Amino acid sequence: MVVAILGVGLLLVRLASFLMLVFAAVVLAVVFDAIARIVCSSLSIGRAWALALAVILLLGTFIGAFVLFGAQLTSQFDTIRQSLPEGVEQMHAFLERMGLGNAGNGILEQGKDSLSGALTKVGTYMLAIGSGLTNLVLVIFAAVFLAADPGVYRRGLLLLVPDRAVKTADDALTDTSRGLNGWMKGQAVSSVVVATLTSAGLALLGVPSAGGLGVIAGLLDVIPMIGPVISGVPAVLLAFTQSPETALWVVLLFVLIQQLQGNFLQPMIQKQAVDVPPAVLLFTVVAAGTLFGALGVLLAAPLTITLFVLVKRIYVKTLLGKNVEV
Repeated sequence: MVVAILGVGLLLVRLASFLMLVFAAVVLAVVFDAIARIVCSSLSIGRAWALALAVILLLGTFIGAFVLFGAQLTSQFDTIRQSLPEGVEQMHAFLERMGLGNAGNGILEQGKDSLSGALTKVGTYMLAIGSGLTNLVLVIFAAVFLAADPGVYRRGLLLLVPDRAVKTADDALTDTSRGLNGWMKGQAVSSVVVATLTSAGLALLGVPSAGGLGVIAGLLDVIPMIGPVISGVPAVLLAFTQSPETALWVVLLFVLIQQLQGNFLQPMIQKQAVDVPPAVLLFTVVAAGTLFGALGVLLAAPLTITLFVLVKRIYVKTLLGKNVEV
């Protein structure tokens, strides 16, 4: 028994990346299923056609945003390359006027070293991107199959559970589904608000491709704490083509939107889904990133909700017998 337990544990560790892909497919299937339900009720069409429209709508949004931003970034690349050194010098002069010259020198030198190191690893990054695209295609197809007939997989999973635990397992699956659906609805509202505010703010500042950058900010809003930072990098980069002052205003814009998201939108999401304490969510992001890499960070929010619900339903309520509301 000890050898078997250790063997299963080792197998789970080796299959950690695969299990995260499976979880990603489940989360995406929940999203497809929710959109398909809305389409069915709105257009009165069959489930298959509604699911096809859901897939097209979601993937079209992602692809359209990145194509729009990529085209703008490509057209601005030469401008960025020519303007960036001058922009760095102007930023350094600004820091000198603020009395932060020494700190600015250290930051700029560190940034140059990091950029040089990143450029030497372009081949590695390209291989990682290729592997990521392969996994993405796998997750999309798996999500479509799961969303097409979720009852088959749910019944199959319950068949593996002992009879005395079927009721608890069934309730846990229902709770998890409700939690993920609520998270998705709240997150959709949050993403739309973030995308709208970001696009409007960047357009007022005169940053190129404000629409594409806003959509990317909305899509990356699903990553707690880290998503706004990632989406802000290309926006600041394009803002440098205008002036360092514009880049500074872009940074302030993203800080303001992040405060709005953290103090208003995130509590709304938690109210719709699962009231996870912010500190728990933050530590889960760090832990998921350490264990599973970028995919873990991307799935940190739904993973936290799933674990939070399962612990309350199975461990606290069923095993410990405590009267808690799941």
